[in-house]
Parts: sequence; structure tokens; C-alpha cells
Amino acid sequence: MKFEKHCWAEVDLDALTENFRWIHRHVGGDVCCVVKANAYGHGSCAAADALQAAGAAAFAVSCLAEARELRRHGIDKPILILGYTDPDFADELAGLHITQALFSTQYAEALSAAAMAAGCRVECHLKADTGMGRIGFAVRTDSEAAIRAMEQCYALPGLKVTGLFQHFAVADSTEPDKVACTEQQHDLFARTAARLQADGFDTGVVHCANSAAQLTHPEWRGNMVRAGIILYGLAPSDQVPVGMLRQVMRLKAVVTHLKWLQPGQSVSYGRTFTAGRPMRVATVSVGYADGYPRLCSNKGVMTIHGKPAPVLGRVCMDQTIVDVTDIPQVKMGDEVLVFGPDAAPGADTAETVADKAGTISYEIVCGISRRVPRVYLQQGKRQVLYYDLA
Repeated sequence: MKFEKHCWAEVDLDALTENFRWIHRHVGGDVCCVVKANAYGHGSCAAADALQAAGAAAFAVSCLAEARELRRHGIDKPILILGYTDPDFADELAGLHITQALFSTQYAEALSAAAMAAGCRVECHLKADTGMGRIGFAVRTDSEAAIRAMEQCYALPGLKVTGLFQHFAVADSTEPDKVACTEQQHDLFARTAARLQADGFDTGVVHCANSAAQLTHPEWRGNMVRAGIILYGLAPSDQVPVGMLRQVMRLKAVVTHLKWLQPGQSVSYGRTFTAGRPMRVATVSVGYADGYPRLCSNKGVMTIHGKPAPVLGRVCMDQTIVDVTDIPQVKMGDEVLVFGPDAAPGADTAETVADKAGTISYEIVCGISRRVPRVYLQQGKRQVLYYDLA
């Protein structure tokens, strides 16, 4: 198929693989690769293919639909669903060999009943809430009661407990009170695992370290760590840098139109930018429907011919206008780096786009829409994945 240069995301699978190998060496143990949310916008199946080939021990997703997609694609490593799955799908969990998080007595009993009705057994990892406050047995509130509840799960028919995990709330912060909170979470989790083991229960695969914890506390590896945002070369926060890792995604588009603005002329909706001098401007084929935030209006800076091109006026649904007055060689069809690791000085990376939009880089890359083709670069080869928009 002929590739249409309109708006696309380039995903460097070699960089992804290098990042995985660095993480594996750094933590010195097994790595579960988190590929939920379409691998943070990078494309879950292509990313999982590369990571499985590189030696990933397991994968983690958010829901059954994501797990199902990986299995249908041929991923055969263990897959853990980190959140809720409707108990009515116990048979599919078992049939696809998907591991389900167990996070409460009510949920465990419902899943057990569904598994028994279906005549199957579902593998599960117990989720302890040590301070995140989302889902999990509340060991931080009443440790004894929570541990008793977790131990009761081992006896539920139709379920097989094969692991134990938790999630850090502020491991991406170096502020003293938050460092103390992270250490308290780890201590509570370690004591919970030790208690279960002392009571004669096999905790199986024990994992607690998210991306930030892997960088700051590789010794907390347990039996496995869960690498998420750092796989894609992005920092968990500005307090936990990832200088040794490579960013994997570049969002690109093209120049579709050029014109001169005269003093007093405005551009885009709301007339939020008015030229104070003659300016040459370019229309670029990217907008908020592609995942480029509208909050970058009058703030974003793209890269064209290696030079910064500031956004003028409001970002539209499908198009954005930039200033190319100081880039005279720009012509229709020229490639535009909307954001990426090799941006021009002063132009945007995923992190700076996030800063301007008042959010985090996770949301920026996860927000690249499905209409944007992913172009995969691996070992000198290029593959384009189109989503069916028919």
C-alpha cells in the first residue's frame, strides 16, 4: 500500500528494544512489559512482538479486550490484567491463559462462582493496597483483616493464586515526605508478602516496582518488575530522569499550504493571534483529533527543516498553523516534526507538549488517535500499520 504522508507516528522498535535491555540489566531480573492503552499509544501488538523477542517475561494490560488482542496476535507470554474483568468472562480468562488481578473478597467470590459455573480455573495475582487507594486488599487500613481476606482467596474453588503485587503512588517524586511514603509502601508490601509466606501460602510471582521505582530502587525487583512509561523512553516525572533511555515515538505531519499574513490579519478560530508584521505561515496536517492538544494553541513549537516553527492561533481539529517566516525554504509537502526526541532547539518533545498542556507525557502519547497510522522502524526496515477507518 502506498504510504500517504498526512499525519503519522513513527515508532522506533530498535529504541524500544534497547530500552528494554537496559531495564533488564539495571534491575537484574525479570521484566513484565506494560502495554496497556495500545502500548501507551505506540501500538500494542507491534511493541509486544518486539519485546517478546527481546526477552520480556510477561505483559500487563488494563482489561480483557487488550489481553485478547495480544493473544490473537500470537503473544504467548503470561499476560496480567491489572484491573477489573467482568466475572462472566471467567471462561475466557482461563481459555486464553490470562492472569486476573484479585483485589477484594467480593470480587474474588464472584470470579470464583463464575469459574465454577464454567468448569474452569482462573490464575490470579493478589493486589494489595499499600497506599495507592484505587483497588486492592486494604493492608494499610487493617493489615490483619486484609491478610486474612487474601489467605481466604487461596481456598476459593475455580481460582489459583500465582502472584502478589501492589502499586506505588509517589515513587516518581524526590520530595522527602513522598520518598518516605514510598518507603512505607514498600515496607508494608514486604511485610505482607512475608506474612503470607510465613502462614504457608505460596505468593508466587511477587512484584511491586513500577517504572519510577525501577530507576530509584532497582533492589526492589522482587521476582519481577513492571516497566511502563520508561520502556518508551519517557520519564515518570521531571524528578526521575531517564537520560540513558531513548524516546520511541515521533509525531509527524506535512505542510499543506503556505501564505503571507499582513499586519492586522488573524488566523484560526477565535482570532487569538493577529500578525503585527508581515509573516509567512504554514498550515500543518495535524490537530486535536489526531492527539495534538488544543492547549498547545499559541504555545506549541514544531520542527521544520531542523528549525523551530511556533504555533499561531488555536489548534484546530485537523489542522494547525505555524510561523515559518524564518524558514524560507519551506514548501508544500515538507515533513513536520510535531514532537519528538530530535526536535530543533526550542521546539517540542512529548514532555514539553505535556508541560504546555498542563498534563504528563503519558497522556500525550496515549492520546495519539487511532486514525493516525503507526510507522514502525526496525533494523532498517519500515512497516506501516493502518487502522481500518471504513
